[in-house]
Amino acid sequence: MEFFNGILDIFFHLDKHLGHIIEQYGAWTYFILFLIIFIETGVVFMPFLPGDSLLFAAGIMAAKYSDSLNIWLIVGLLILAAILGDSCNYLIGRRFGGKIQQIRLFGKSMIKPEHLAHTQGFYDKYGASTIVIARFVPIVRTLAPFVGGIAAMNYSVFFKFNIIGAILWVVSLTFAGYFLGNIPLVRDNFEKVVLGIVALSVLPIIWQLLKGKLRSFSRPKAIV
Repeated sequence: MEFFNGILDIFFHLDKHLGHIIEQYGAWTYFILFLIIFIETGVVFMPFLPGDSLLFAAGIMAAKYSDSLNIWLIVGLLILAAILGDSCNYLIGRRFGGKIQQIRLFGKSMIKPEHLAHTQGFYDKYGASTIVIARFVPIVRTLAPFVGGIAAMNYSVFFKFNIIGAILWVVSLTFAGYFLGNIPLVRDNFEKVVLGIVALSVLPIIWQLLKGKLRSFSRPKAIV
């Protein structure tokens, strides 16, 4: 329970955590940011780590601590982290996907079947473009390359969309934080802004779930 409370605290107080990291570790902040994005995109069991909100917060901190953090270096490193993370996740799915799906913790699957089914639904609807779209959807972002590996998706196709998605995701959110972070309304209401980003991120998932519920209700029931 304490672990998840810690994760929630990181989500809602990213500005404070990053501020402390920058003040204590200096240039090591680049590596820490790189590692979090790599793990969030590259380890199929870690979809709950901050992604969108971390990029936005990194942009704000780069503007605030411009003497310590270089926005261009941050963007370049996090694009690389996102590309390597997805590639790693794809390879894990391709080589060990079946075995990983069978792993159980406390009697429950480590990867929820409904999350896999939801991600597969994205592939069915958007094809290879899912790799790009998934960058902006929590949970799906982490599972999409894993599912692509399980399905033995052509790696050259996967890698192309992987690069496009990583660039769009990192550049858009990091620079949004960098430019908007200097606005007093955003800076003084950071926690609310983070909550808004998280809410917007999960909207596609909520919409898909609602559509699935509506379809189930609209189907005529079989007469026994």
